[in-house]
Amino acid sequence: MKVISLNVNGIRQAAERGFFEWMVRQDPDVVCLQDIQADERSLNDSVFFPPGYNTYFFDSMENPEQAGVAIYCKTMPKAIMTGMGFPECDFEGRFIQADFDKVSIGAFLTPHGSNHEEALQEHKYRFMEGFKNHLIKTRRKRREFIFCGTANVARSPIDVSSWFVNQRNSGFLPEERKWINEIFNELEYVDAFRQVNKQDKQYTWWPDYERAWKLDEGGRLDYQIATPGIKNLIQGGTIYKGQRFSDHAPLIVEYNID
Repeated sequence: MKVISLNVNGIRQAAERGFFEWMVRQDPDVVCLQDIQADERSLNDSVFFPPGYNTYFFDSMENPEQAGVAIYCKTMPKAIMTGMGFPECDFEGRFIQADFDKVSIGAFLTPHGSNHEEALQEHKYRFMEGFKNHLIKTRRKRREFIFCGTANVARSPIDVSSWFVNQRNSGFLPEERKWINEIFNELEYVDAFRQVNKQDKQYTWWPDYERAWKLDEGGRLDYQIATPGIKNLIQGGTIYKGQRFSDHAPLIVEYNID
């Protein structure tokens, strides 16, 4: 099973840049998109609905032009679930999950946070806490899960450029790193990409389209978070940098799951 995750920073922009043509050539089984910034009803062009894929959206109730997530999948899911039961997620279209025979796959989007606006950072922390509680409950279930999306947190110094300076910035604050590492250590979830790829400078986001991209100054803010039973089924992990669809790059992980 090939799973692709991408923060598109606007699904229309990504489509204009050739994302869906590239996606079809990749022939993935499941694609999780974050930050679609669109009301599903407004996506009338067939480009958003490639043949061979079942498509599901969860957009923001508060402002459809912000946030929003989507799942594209070859196999029709047994069920689709939206939201995680708290307002920072459910009102803003930040989680959707597709249940298949052997695994459930979800797309999530953590708020950006802010260095300068305390209210925005607190909003991010509330989402983080709600998401962590959801992951705690998920560990009690008797099936496997993969949560694909933008955590907007770099896990360790190897995952961000200029790490010493960035310790003062949202996305690499001590409280944020503590949160993401609790997910992988205390809750025993698996960082699927890092399970098979240990190289440095494996970034999925760059703060400036030209300068930071050219200098490769960014952060690994996007993850595929898997339950422990999937650990030995991870076959490969790559970040695609051949084309620029947004300020994030597609994260591709292959699993030995039918």
